[in-house]
Amino acid sequence: MRKFIWWKWVGGIGLGIALLLGAVYLILRTEHLELDRDARLSAPGDFVDLSGGAVHYQLRGPSQAPLVVLVHGFSVPLYVWEPTASALEEAGYRVLSYDLYGRGYSARPVAEYDLDLFDTQLEELLAALDIEGPFTLAGLSLGGPVATHYARTHRDQINGVILIAPEVSQVQTGEIFPLNLPLVGEYLMSAVMEPLVLPGLQTADFLHPESYPDWEARYRVQLQYRGTGRALLSTIRHLTELDPAIEYQGLRETGLPVLLVWGKEDQTISAGDIETLQDLLPDLELLVVENAGHLPHIERADLINPRIIEFLQEITR
Repeated sequence: MRKFIWWKWVGGIGLGIALLLGAVYLILRTEHLELDRDARLSAPGDFVDLSGGAVHYQLRGPSQAPLVVLVHGFSVPLYVWEPTASALEEAGYRVLSYDLYGRGYSARPVAEYDLDLFDTQLEELLAALDIEGPFTLAGLSLGGPVATHYARTHRDQINGVILIAPEVSQVQTGEIFPLNLPLVGEYLMSAVMEPLVLPGLQTADFLHPESYPDWEARYRVQLQYRGTGRALLSTIRHLTELDPAIEYQGLRETGLPVLLVWGKEDQTISAGDIETLQDLLPDLELLVVENAGHLPHIERADLINPRIIEFLQEITR
């Protein structure tokens, strides 16, 4: 009898925990909407259907002007490039920015969110828009390895690369634990990461987050749409397979000019990472920006935009 009661007690505790976890999930999960045609009507820019689904993009500036393609980072969509895109358009350049799969208003295909997926997306997007090059490719944070991979494998299309606070170090399995555990990672993404952690992390990209009071609210918009967490979780899990050093070594072999921009107060990309990147790309031009964090092109647009334009003028003469 005592043994029966003991197991009954344990079973009751387990059931209680399961009910509690289920309640937390139902209360906190953010994905309640389908990313359908009606949802996309609120998005600025245009859409094109590719093999992975609809891709949201903005193409601005004179059609015959030199082109700059902007690749955003891990999770903040194309609006992260707004100050840069506006300055380049004003300077007479054509500018293409787009949402990576699983972000913003682009599709959330059921797929492996790895470098191959993002490379195929960019390749198909350029083909759909009849863009052959040459053009300049810019990558921010995780967009750095994505842009670099494309540049080194499509050398004939590229005339230069701009890296802003790019990922340098390979992510280790222990760094993403327990998100790499089956089911556990899915639960944590839905019940913890999306509603609580990821939005809160966005302001940490700034040295002065108080200057961007709507940044977190803008980020939360994409978290409403089903499939966002699955895409972000898949990306996180595949980061352990991405070795940025291989991409940068390949970029060095192309001989392409490279401009590297880094905020001195960056809490994501360290000074050691920048030194490593300089070793991998000894001919790059480095612009270290004072009083800026992980998004220096936003916090110090007054300083960075003129230098980017100078760089573009130098490589497109």
